[in-house]
Amino acid sequence: MLASAQSLGNLAGETSSSFTVSVSPQYPAPGSNVTLSFLSSSLDLANSTLTVSVGGKNTYRGSVQPVAIPLGKAGVVTPVAVTVTGGSGKFTQSLVIQPQDVSLIAEPIASVPVLYLGKPLVPIDGSVRVVAVATLRDAGGKTLDPATLSYSWTVDGAQIADASGIGKEAAMVASPLQYRARSVSVVVQSQTGNLVGGAALSLSPAEPWVRIYENDPLLGIRYDHALSGTYTVRGSETSLFAEPFSLSKASGASVLQWFLNGSAAQTGRSITLRPTGTGQGNASLSVTASAGSSATATTNLSLSFGAAPSPNFFGL
Repeated sequence: MLASAQSLGNLAGETSSSFTVSVSPQYPAPGSNVTLSFLSSSLDLANSTLTVSVGGKNTYRGSVQPVAIPLGKAGVVTPVAVTVTGGSGKFTQSLVIQPQDVSLIAEPIASVPVLYLGKPLVPIDGSVRVVAVATLRDAGGKTLDPATLSYSWTVDGAQIADASGIGKEAAMVASPLQYRARSVSVVVQSQTGNLVGGAALSLSPAEPWVRIYENDPLLGIRYDHALSGTYTVRGSETSLFAEPFSLSKASGASVLQWFLNGSAAQTGRSITLRPTGTGQGNASLSVTASAGSSATATTNLSLSFGAAPSPNFFGL
């Protein structure tokens, strides 16, 4: 969930009312291409000739159609001149495009194990902190302090006034309903308004999940291997540990409930199994993690116990 985009477009022409030029995307990223499109209610564009000049050098001449323009680094100004020639005469417009570098990073407020290298997905019935990383540069290459920039946040087309303002580079956004998406965008500009950039991303909630790990008395929790299928209980006692992923933290800590052979056994992240008797057997173990009333995750594990000990001296 990473989006980069920036641009500054100023239109100025001799006959700006004769035809219009649109730039897509509105906030292009540095080093990308923008597409120029043309419309007119007074000129016959189908029978006209289009000439596009970039930086004083002609790059296109032909029929009127969308034209791609390559951009430079962040802050580098790209001057463009557009000329339409037809039976009504010759008409020219000029514009400058100055890409800026803005990225949006989504930080879901949801559960993950300690020291987990990844990050959770967008939680159901939760929230996401969206951070704008803006690097606005002027034509001389000077980078503006992000704390001095103005941030205007929009969620699903509605501007969020409370989250917008100078230095407000982050916004808290509620997760969308399950199976739906939510659009988040930001427009970043300098206090003078001459440097402008923007970015957008889409948020979609994901189903949470829970994993079971072995809690070794010497090695600790074996996060390198999640248990699945059938697990053999060796020795007189075995401890297992459960970790929920992508459960919302809005309602506080997740609640975990263990079930043994379908009956509630205990709550909490860990459970200790102590087989009794001398025979072999099987059992079913499951754990359910929940946060609030609608988001739950369950995983199941088959247990095998009472197996003959290994003849290996080290028990391997």
